[in-house]
Amino acid sequence: MRNIICLNDNWKFIREDVGLPESLPESWETVNLPHTWNAIDGTDGNGSYYRGLCWYAKTFRTPKQPLQGGRTYVEILAAGQQATVYVNGTEVTYHEGGYSTFRADVTDLCKEDGENLLVVGCSNEELDHVYPASADFTFYGGLYRGVNLISVPNTHFDLDYYGGPGIMVTPTVAEANGANFEIETWVKNPDENYTVLYSIKDTAGKEVAGACRPADNTKVTIHVPTVTKWDMDNPYLYTVTAILQRRNEECDEVSARVGVRSFSVDPEKGFSINGVATPLRGVSRHQDIVYKGNALSKEEHYRDAEIIKELGANTIRLAHYQHNQYFYDACDELGFAIWAEIPFISVFKPGDKAHENCRSQMTELIVQNYNHPSIMFWGVSNEIFIGGASQELIERHHDLNDLSHKLDPTRLTTIAHVTMTPIESPIHGITDIESYNHYFGWYGGKMPWLDNFHKIHPEICLGMSEYGCEGIITYHGPNPACKDYSEEYQALYHEHMAKVFDERPYIWSSHVWNMFDFGCAARDEGGVKGRNNKGLVTMDRKTRKDSFYIYQAYWTTKPMVHVCGRRYAQRAGDTTEIRVYSNQPTVTLYLNGEAVETQTASKVFVFTVSLKDGFNTVMADAGEVQDSITLEKVEKEPSIYVLPEVNERNEGVANWFKTTGDMDLTAPMEFPEGKYSIKDTLEEIGENEGAFEVVATAFKIAMNMTLEKGEGMWNMMRAMKMEDMFKLAGDMLPKGFMESINQKLTKFSKKDKE
Repeated sequence: MRNIICLNDNWKFIREDVGLPESLPESWETVNLPHTWNAIDGTDGNGSYYRGLCWYAKTFRTPKQPLQGGRTYVEILAAGQQATVYVNGTEVTYHEGGYSTFRADVTDLCKEDGENLLVVGCSNEELDHVYPASADFTFYGGLYRGVNLISVPNTHFDLDYYGGPGIMVTPTVAEANGANFEIETWVKNPDENYTVLYSIKDTAGKEVAGACRPADNTKVTIHVPTVTKWDMDNPYLYTVTAILQRRNEECDEVSARVGVRSFSVDPEKGFSINGVATPLRGVSRHQDIVYKGNALSKEEHYRDAEIIKELGANTIRLAHYQHNQYFYDACDELGFAIWAEIPFISVFKPGDKAHENCRSQMTELIVQNYNHPSIMFWGVSNEIFIGGASQELIERHHDLNDLSHKLDPTRLTTIAHVTMTPIESPIHGITDIESYNHYFGWYGGKMPWLDNFHKIHPEICLGMSEYGCEGIITYHGPNPACKDYSEEYQALYHEHMAKVFDERPYIWSSHVWNMFDFGCAARDEGGVKGRNNKGLVTMDRKTRKDSFYIYQAYWTTKPMVHVCGRRYAQRAGDTTEIRVYSNQPTVTLYLNGEAVETQTASKVFVFTVSLKDGFNTVMADAGEVQDSITLEKVEKEPSIYVLPEVNERNEGVANWFKTTGDMDLTAPMEFPEGKYSIKDTLEEIGENEGAFEVVATAFKIAMNMTLEKGEGMWNMMRAMKMEDMFKLAGDMLPKGFMESINQKLTKFSKKDKE
C-alpha cells in the first residue's frame, strides 16, 4: 500500500551557499517546514531581501515495503524559486518554478538499512529564463509548503507526470438530473493480474456508483442517475476513489473530490453556473502573512478562505502563481469560482527556454489541479504586455492558450491586461475571456472606459481583474482625498466601485486588489515600506478595514450593519460625518443613547452629528443587527492621522504646477532629435542622471511613488515609454503636465550618458 511520510520536522538549514554537505551538518540552524528565509526581510521595509542559494538537510530511513520491488519517492510540495535535490550525495532532480509540486524516484539511491541524507539546494535567485522575472510582490525563498516521502509498490498509480495525482475526473451534467463521471488513471508497471476498482461516494460517504477496469486500460465513464450539483451556495462534493488491486489484494489507492457543475460566460449576461446567471464578485489573494512570509500552515490557508467567505465574495483570483493545495481544497469546500494562473507576469523574457518554463508551469498548474471543481479559469498572463506587444509575445500567448485547452478542454482561458492595453489590439481574442487591471480613482483613469470598451467590443467577455487603492489604518480625516492613504478614502473608493459593478452584469467578474495586504520588499509608499497596503484586511489578518464592510453589505444576505471610522477615534470640529454600511433597508443612528435620524437607503447611510466634549457613543440599529463605536471630541486631531508626505506632496504639486519658472504647463510637445523625451522608455532615460531625476521627481510628487533604479518597481516599468506611464495617471495630473515634463527632458542630450 501507498505510505506517505511527512518529513517536515527537524531540518538543518543554512542561509548561505556553503556547498553540498557530505553528512548532516549539526552546526546548521534547526527549522521545521514549511519554512522561508524571507519571513522577515521580505516585508520589513529595508528595500531588499536575501535572494540566493540556501541549503536544507535531513536524514530519513527507507520505508519498508511488504512487496518486492517497491519504490520510494521524495515529494517537494513547492520550493521557491528553483531547487536541486540530492540523496546520499547524488543529484536526483532539478526543478525550476517556485509554486508547484515535483517528485523524484530515489529508490536506487536509498540504503536498505541505516540513515539516508536528503539535501535540497534551494534558490530564489533570478534566472534569465524562469518566471516570474520581476513583479510587485516578494519572491520568497524556501521549502515553504513541506516535503513528503512516498512509498509505493512497484505497480502503482503514476507519480512521475508533472507532480499530478495520478487520477483525472471529469463530471458532466446528463439528462434527468444525472451526471457522467469520466475517470482516467495511470498505472505504472501493470500486468494481467492487476485491475482498478472505481467508487463514487456522495458527501455522506454512501457509494452511488462504481466500475472496474483492467490496469492497462483504465479510462471509464460511470453514470450516476441522480446528483446534487456544485455551486457557490451549495458546494456539494463527491469523492471518487481508484483502488489498484492484485487479485484479492489492494496495492495502491488514489482519490479526488469533485463537483458536478456547468458554467458559461456571455458578453452581455456575464457568468452563469448550472444555467443560473451569477455575477462573479470577489477578490484577489496573495499567500503571505506578516513575519511568516509564504510559509503558511493548513489552518492559516483555511482561515484566509473563511475570511473571504465572511466578506461574501463568490470568486477569488489566485495571484500570481499556483497556490497551496490546501487553499484549493478550502475553495472546493466553501464554494468559490477560482481563477488560477501562472507567474507569466510584468516582464517578458524572450527566447525558447523562457517559454518552455511558462509551458512547464502551465502544465503543472493544470495537471495538479484538474480535479478541483472550484477552478473554472486558467490565467495565461498578467500585465505582460506592459513593455509592448511584440510578435513573439503574441505568439507565446497563442501557444499557452492552445496548451491550456489541450490539457483541459473543460475550462475557459483568461488574461489580465495592463491598463494601457489598447482597446484595439492584436492581443484581444486570444483567450476565451478577458479582464483588465484598472486602478480608476487611484492611479488615474475614468470609469466610462468600461462601457466604452463594451460598446466597441460587444463580442468580448470583459472582466476587471484588479482594482483598488491603498488604505492604511493610521491615517484619517474629515476630507478624504486620493493618495492620502487614509482608511476613509479607501472606503469611499470601494463604495463607488462596488456600485459600479453591481450595476453592470456584463462584467463577468471583478476582483478587488487585494483581499489582504501583502509583502513587496521594494515598495515605499504611504509611509509603509515593504508592503502593498491595498488589502481589505491587514497583512496579519487582525483588522478588517472599513472597505471590507461595504462589500459585505453588497454581497451577503445575512443581516449586517457596520459603523465606519472606529479608528478615526479622536475628532475635531462642530460636526462630524458618520458613515454606516448595511444590507438592510433602514438604519437608525443613536448618539449617546438618543436617536439622531432614521434613513432608508441602499448599502451606504450617511449621518451628520455634533459630538459633545469628551467621549461619545455612536450606535447604528438596523433591526436585527446593531453596531457601535466610541469617539472622542478633541480640539485638534492627532498629527499621526495625516501622512506628512501628503502635505509635502500637496505643497510640492502646487509649487511645481503653479510656479512658472519651474513648470511650463503651456509648453509645446516637441521631440528634438538626439534629446530625451516622453517617447523614451524609463530604461533609456535612466542612462542620464539629470533626465532620470526629472522623471523620479515627477513620480514622487504626482503619484507619491519612490522610483529607484535596480529595484522591483523599476524592473517592472523600465520597458515602458514615459508617455504611456503618464496616460496611466490620466486625469490625476493637471492639463499640461505631460508637456512640461517633456520640455524638461528635452534639455538633456542622449550623448550625455552615465
